[in-house]
Amino acid sequence: MAVPARTCGASWPGPVRTARPWAGRGPRPFPDPRDPASGPARPLLLLLPPLLLLPLLTAPGASAYSFPQQHTMQHWARRLEQEIDGVMRIFGGVQQLREIYKDNRNLFEVQENEPQKLVEKVAGDIESLLDRKVQALKRLADAAENFQKAHRWQDNIKEEDIIYYDAKADAELDDPEGEDMERGSKTSTLRLDFMEDPNFKNKVNYSYTAVQIPTDIYKGSTVILNELNWTEALENVFIENRRQDPTLLWQVFGSATGVTRYYPATPWRAPKKIDLYDVRRRPWYIQGASSPKDMVIIVDVSGSVSGLTLKLMKTSVCEMLDTLSDDDYVNVASFNEKAQPVSCFTHLVQANVRNKKVFKEAVQGMVAKGTTGYKAGFEYAFDQLQNSNITRANCNKMIMMFTDGGEDRVQDVFEKYNWPNRTVRVFTFSVGQHNYDVTPLQWMACTNKGYYFEIPSIGAIRINTQEYLDVLGRPMVLAGKEAKQVQWTNVYEDALGLGLVVTGTLPVFNLTQDGPGEKKNQLILGVMGIDVALNDIKRLTPNYTLGANGYVFAIDLNGYVLLHPNLKPQTTNFREPVTLDFLDAELEDENKEEIRRSMIDGNKGHKQIRTLVKSLDERYIDEVIRNYTWVPIRSTNYREYCKDLNVSDNNTEFLKNFIELMEKVTPDSKQCNNFLLHNLILDTGITQQLVERVWRDQDLNTYSLLAVFAATDGGITRVFPNKAAEDWTENPEPFNASFYRRSLDNHGYIFKPPHQDSLLRPLELENDTVGVLVSTAVELSLGRRTLRPAVVGVKLDLEAWAEKFKVLASNRTHQDQPQKQCGPSSHCEMDCEVNNEDLLCVLIDDGGFLVLSNQNHQWDQVGRFFSEVDANLMLALYNNSFYTRKESYDYQAACAPQPPGNLGAAPRGVFVPTIADFLNLAWWTSAAAWSLFQQLLYGLIYHSWFQADPAEAEGSPETRESSCVVKQTQYYFGSVNASYNAIIDCGNCSRLFHAQRLTNTNLLFVVAEKPLCSQCEAGRLLQKETHCPADGPEQCELVQRPRYRRGPHICFDYNATEDTSDCGRGASFPPSLGVLVSLQLLLLLGLPPRPQPQVHSFAASRRL
Repeated sequence: MAVPARTCGASWPGPVRTARPWAGRGPRPFPDPRDPASGPARPLLLLLPPLLLLPLLTAPGASAYSFPQQHTMQHWARRLEQEIDGVMRIFGGVQQLREIYKDNRNLFEVQENEPQKLVEKVAGDIESLLDRKVQALKRLADAAENFQKAHRWQDNIKEEDIIYYDAKADAELDDPEGEDMERGSKTSTLRLDFMEDPNFKNKVNYSYTAVQIPTDIYKGSTVILNELNWTEALENVFIENRRQDPTLLWQVFGSATGVTRYYPATPWRAPKKIDLYDVRRRPWYIQGASSPKDMVIIVDVSGSVSGLTLKLMKTSVCEMLDTLSDDDYVNVASFNEKAQPVSCFTHLVQANVRNKKVFKEAVQGMVAKGTTGYKAGFEYAFDQLQNSNITRANCNKMIMMFTDGGEDRVQDVFEKYNWPNRTVRVFTFSVGQHNYDVTPLQWMACTNKGYYFEIPSIGAIRINTQEYLDVLGRPMVLAGKEAKQVQWTNVYEDALGLGLVVTGTLPVFNLTQDGPGEKKNQLILGVMGIDVALNDIKRLTPNYTLGANGYVFAIDLNGYVLLHPNLKPQTTNFREPVTLDFLDAELEDENKEEIRRSMIDGNKGHKQIRTLVKSLDERYIDEVIRNYTWVPIRSTNYREYCKDLNVSDNNTEFLKNFIELMEKVTPDSKQCNNFLLHNLILDTGITQQLVERVWRDQDLNTYSLLAVFAATDGGITRVFPNKAAEDWTENPEPFNASFYRRSLDNHGYIFKPPHQDSLLRPLELENDTVGVLVSTAVELSLGRRTLRPAVVGVKLDLEAWAEKFKVLASNRTHQDQPQKQCGPSSHCEMDCEVNNEDLLCVLIDDGGFLVLSNQNHQWDQVGRFFSEVDANLMLALYNNSFYTRKESYDYQAACAPQPPGNLGAAPRGVFVPTIADFLNLAWWTSAAAWSLFQQLLYGLIYHSWFQADPAEAEGSPETRESSCVVKQTQYYFGSVNASYNAIIDCGNCSRLFHAQRLTNTNLLFVVAEKPLCSQCEAGRLLQKETHCPADGPEQCELVQRPRYRRGPHICFDYNATEDTSDCGRGASFPPSLGVLVSLQLLLLLGLPPRPQPQVHSFAASRRL
């Protein structure tokens, strides 16, 4: 089977060792610098001038305080380290839990993952899944070709002769202005009953197919009725396919006429506005109907192009761009006497969503002026297509020219660039109503294997900007079985609500002949498609045997991810594919570029790398070791313990459901996942022993703790006491909890302050509801294997520990000792308690977030990025390499809709004739008047294509969030790993500060003078997400360094037997002067202007 477009890989931290019931890994435990066995102490890096004079602060009464000496602050740091370590040793239960696991060693065994076998198994399972869909596709395509070949065309077929289920019938009956109501449709539409099916997330009927016909296509036309007649036979094939493979989802035939027949039947998801769905514009149809394309669009912007005609051209170009997929390459240029690109792109670029958006915005700025110069336009286009120094599709090559007409045939240009081989097809589009001779445009298309189209008005745009695909399909049809290649699409949103899917496609060819000895038909009938839900593929991956930080992913030949834990689009537009590059799903580096290239080339491989990863909450960056293993594919947030177990995030309800099920079945039942279930039971017992042996006899209030907790690889999160469990806000599934995964990736104690988007209210502090999590991984050595089966931790009472922090960073030895006072004639060092009005003391975590402060007014700012608390000091820490900044882009974000704006270069209103136009009789008989009338007429039906985005017309509410790109900035510890003193030089407002990393934690201890004046204010570092109006990094720069990709391995762009005689013929009719004058006056005088649109213990339920 031809499915080489996917490569499956796996990533996991450190050496792969999986225990049953947990997965553990990682280097040896972090050495304690206070332990003599750990080796010599690290030297302290002092970056101070040799004769630095520490400032003295003189207080009333002649007593003087000096900034604390370096050794004093190091002493405070050691006290803080000892206090943290002591609390975690007593209450965390690391050692005790380690002993509990060893005591229960007979209840579990340790198995090691073999990464190569694991990814090969996943790849094989995915191959088997896709192969079943491929066989069903082939049966459908073969049947469709035979049904159509046997069908006898009926010229006199009537609507009442055809009985089918119209998927939009119910919605149209509810709409008194619906199409059938207006046209008096006589179609015999079936009335069906539907039943809810969770596999489809929809109500379906398995006995029938459904038919969807685009709104702008007349259902009663002879072509459509004949199409409905012969495709009815597909119903039995659909049903038989499902009998052979009950896991099949949507089976769809998309016809070249625009008819969609799909199975099982379900009502169409009618949008709130007009339905513009056309199967021929869906990504899967476009990909299956033709080979990849290199396209240059040239637009005539000479002065003869009137305002209305230019608008038609702009809309036509945008619609043309929507017929391109990520396998295609395109550029757009305007021309008059000379040609120039409309955007910053100077060569062909990939037709991805972001590049097409740049084109669409640039096209709106085109202005008509000068004289027509076809030669300049075509020479520019041919030069673009002959540029071999860039990445491109290297298959179908074509030029699409939009013009209002002209007499020059530019034969010399074609002789120079395209004849005699005619490797470039030329498609010409006559736009607007005019009296020009269209013969030259027809000649250009016919002599260059293309097609001539006319776009007289808005209603002709969609159909005529997509029918060129029929011409490109000719070589495929003539190639016969060789072109019967199954292709798999990018990820996209299913129009019927299935969620994210990929679709296998297979073209369906017309096998009829006009008569004995006649040439073979070269028309494509349509494309057959079968959907595969992404969730079905995810179920084939071992989510819980790789550990919390391990995962399986797959990419296609474009480098886009099919599977990845970071593939989580916040909003989807079913008109566009969901394209997330592997290097955007992760933090890009050279090693990952190499891995991506090898996967695209279809190679096997394994590589261990040091790389950066974001935390689950995207607030932190960790530098970690990861192992990547990948093999080619040749063709949930929940753990599902048992099939009949009702999952719930409520602990009590889940345990009740679990006990009820265990009364009916045993853990070894076939309907249960034995691996997950035994892990769950084992970890429940082990954590209960931790409660009995350690937690229950401890007084948490003595050390100002709100809670203690443990989270295990088996899916248990146990919190003590019960009241604290009720207030637990972390994800109960350990694998989805940021503190759990970060603790596995880092050594020592990981502090996690509460996430603050705004200031906390004092009331919350008074009620002791705010705490700081401190967690660490439990390392268990069994033989030569080191495992990390659990994470334990405590939740600190923020207010109490803030007071304790002051004492630990002071000259007092304990909290009950009275504060030391500096005598009238003595000099004393300041400390963080006595001198909190002059001295700022803080603990900041590795992401730059405030954890503790000696300033009472800053307690409600704990959890905020420190630059929002003290911008000057945070900038100094960054400039002195305590922190490193990492910027990246999130291409899956959702942003609120932007208010509509008026573009001066691209007016969206209706063309208004001037007084001179009214006085000119020729204007009334011209194409402009007729075209204006058509625009207004279609505006009544289509709500004006010029005034609303097509996505809005498909039903998106004006207030709906849209997909956008946001810039993310995270900070992590830099290269400085020692004690450091420095001065923030601000002239008369200089500040002295000291910073030191706390050993075995992710904390930075900072002591600084409080600012004396505002002259020290500097630029503020930003950590929050920022919206990118230009859709992320500059697209014009990115296309200059395109990422590696490979197109489809086979191309059908030429066949010697192709008949190019059918190349388009123009047709026009003269407008009636009397009718035009009457209608125009009626419209101008009686049509009002249209308004502009506004624009306890938690057993985490897991499914595998």
